Amino acid sequence: MLFLTKFTKLDIQALIDALVAWERVKPGQVGKRIVFEKYGIKGGVKDYVFTAVIYKLERKRGLIDKIINASGLDISRLDDYSKALLRLIVYEKFFGKKESRLYRSLIKHGPLAVERLSRGVVRINDVKAIIERIIKTTYTPSSLIEKLEFKYSAPYDFIKRIIDLIGQEEAEKFFESIEKLYYISFRVNTLKTNIEDVIVKLREKGYIVEKSRLTPFILKLKGPFNYAGSKVFRDGLIIPQDEASALASLLLNPQPREFIVDLCAAPGGKTTHIAELMENKGKIIAVELYEDRARRLRQILEKTGVKIVQVLVIDGKDTPQILGEEIADRVLLDPPCTSTGAVVKSPEAKWRFSSERLKELVEEQRLLMEAAIKLLKPGGYMLYTTCSVLREENEDNVKWLLEKYRKCIELVDIKYPGLSQGFIPGTLRTWPHIHETSGFFYAMFYKKNSCHI
Repeated sequence: MLFLTKFTKLDIQALIDALVAWERVKPGQVGKRIVFEKYGIKGGVKDYVFTAVIYKLERKRGLIDKIINASGLDISRLDDYSKALLRLIVYEKFFGKKESRLYRSLIKHGPLAVERLSRGVVRINDVKAIIERIIKTTYTPSSLIEKLEFKYSAPYDFIKRIIDLIGQEEAEKFFESIEKLYYISFRVNTLKTNIEDVIVKLREKGYIVEKSRLTPFILKLKGPFNYAGSKVFRDGLIIPQDEASALASLLLNPQPREFIVDLCAAPGGKTTHIAELMENKGKIIAVELYEDRARRLRQILEKTGVKIVQVLVIDGKDTPQILGEEIADRVLLDPPCTSTGAVVKSPEAKWRFSSERLKELVEEQRLLMEAAIKLLKPGGYMLYTTCSVLREENEDNVKWLLEKYRKCIELVDIKYPGLSQGFIPGTLRTWPHIHETSGFFYAMFYKKNSCHI
């Protein structure tokens, strides 16, 4: 398809603009869709072509930046649009097909696109000069570390941690699996429809659909998927959600008429799923720190027909002071994490990884865990889950919480068919190379009595 597609000046501008939006808007897929809609290519052939290019580029972004820096340029000093253009050119030259129409179009139209997007701040001749430098650049991995980085398309620190965690042989399977493009996953909204009706509707549109082997009401589709043209999506009959993510709500096991707190709720997949399992009866407080994410959460609540959720834009760590302590029957905590298990669908996460960022996240996770325990009634349950595969964010946090609150909480031995046991008995994990889904961790806590620390 790439060889048959012609690219105009405006197409190249749209691609550069979308790659910048991918960086600036979280999740990046949302920013990309907004840009493609603005340029009138959303849902068309160029949407599919450019989306594939962006995903593949993001999987190798750190390597691409290394090549750019090896040319004598400092990518950190470039403006966002020049940075995006150079990354696209380097990807096509070193990892794509450097004689493709896209590669030639990037070189031909890229400088003008950058000038337009930067509103003249960046000049065409400056962009042409850095492109010439990149075209002349050659790069071959030299050290063992660089060879591993190129083999696995990941930073060495991340590679080493996975090898230390599960061993060389399993680590190779892990990294090979995250280079594959898996199915697109949707959860069927049982408040509005049923899984069989949705399967029929999607197959009528030509999609190849199969049921998840892990999670009820999850469908897996071979992409690409036309969101804009999909009535079942627009009507809220399906919600984009990964299999492993949907498992969290099932493990929490919410009941109708209970009072539930979802501490880190956006984008809303788990919140709406909890409401479905409660049959839209009871009360859910959905806590989100950022207003823009909370706005998208409210939109998905309206689209899916969920009526029992109150969205609060506050810091989850402050909820016991704001809502009061011992108020919730169940609490779901899926805190910010390194997303090292979600690199299948968010490949840029591995290039954001650093030991310093990991330490900061663990501190935040522990504060949120304490808030969750304080919110919980005696006799209540708290599910802690992350889309990280690292022990520091998972089992180490579980040990820490059990030690600090040993007089009032205990770990529940949770089981689910097909899942792997965590490194602490009673906890569960999913792995990309074993379950063909994101890497997730699950731990359930039971509050025996009030905590006094």
